[in-house]
Amino acid sequence: MACHLVTGGAGFIGSCYVLQARRRGVRVITLDKLTYAGNPDNLAALREDPDHVFVRGDIGNAELVACLLATYRPDAVVNFAAESHVDRSIVDPDAFVRTNVLGTASLLRVVKDWWQALPAAAAADFRFLHVSTDEVYGALQPEDPPFRETTPYSPNSPYSASKAASDHFVRAFHETYGLPVLLTNCSNNYGPRQFPEKLIPLVIGNALDRKPLPVYGQGTNIRDWLHVEDHCAAIARVLEDGRIGRAYNVGGRAERANVDVVRAVCALLDEMAPSAAGPYADLITFVADRPGHDFRYAIDCTRIERELGWKPAHDFASGLRETVRWYLDNGPWLERVRSGEYRWWMEANYRHRGAGGAA
Repeated sequence: MACHLVTGGAGFIGSCYVLQARRRGVRVITLDKLTYAGNPDNLAALREDPDHVFVRGDIGNAELVACLLATYRPDAVVNFAAESHVDRSIVDPDAFVRTNVLGTASLLRVVKDWWQALPAAAAADFRFLHVSTDEVYGALQPEDPPFRETTPYSPNSPYSASKAASDHFVRAFHETYGLPVLLTNCSNNYGPRQFPEKLIPLVIGNALDRKPLPVYGQGTNIRDWLHVEDHCAAIARVLEDGRIGRAYNVGGRAERANVDVVRAVCALLDEMAPSAAGPYADLITFVADRPGHDFRYAIDCTRIERELGWKPAHDFASGLRETVRWYLDNGPWLERVRSGEYRWWMEANYRHRGAGGAA
């Protein structure tokens, strides 16, 4: 049986990958620090699964990582572990350096040392896949072509700078030590179980509470939207047949302005959970823009389509409808993750931007 060590596997994207991997019959060892966005509820379906092992811990804990590698002997390490929210990186960039840069560098070193001691056949079959973001490429203007794997890195936020640094470490460990690495750079993910500081679940939660729906600037910033299940299927294909040392861009071919996404969510909520207080779009509140806010991201995913035969299975309209339905059907999950530290953070982040009461 194949075995994967999945770091950050209790988060939004990582948990989706873990669930898909178990459905494929892969044994999974999940390592997650369970910070604010790591949620054991995301893996509730696997609590009685003997072929899923959950370990609470930090990728920067070299002794723990070495123990897991020696104990379970995975044939792949898939690294989702990261601080991932731009606003948080602006407030506390050091936390992003600790996890995304130093944590990844430590993980790579421990994996490299273990891999070098493997028998030749096992070493040849092993892969280290690092999950990254399109934000490392910087920002696009409306007329610019989408990001390709050859686009120079030009990060504009502490978050994207930390992810760019981690990408460079992954490449360096391949070039210097021969570690068999793969990289994926994805566009904006959406879907079930996303932590509600991100746009779509934030809008759903605030709308249901009749709170302001904060939109940065005039909402004209453009993102390419990728369903999380399509993203995780792409990662599986890259692990299976990707060329060692290569990066693969993964996108949904679904560019939308932020305000249009918010309005689409509101329209679905008007249909599925109508409010006597009026249309949800009435709650849209334009707030002061984020510092250094990248205008547009767009992904050219030709390489993964041509080399590996992957294409997104979800179109944005049906994927968004399915996502809104999931949040409506899983109110207790949403309420649990919107309590405590998250609520404090959202109020602090938006209070000075002109959307008091957003949470």
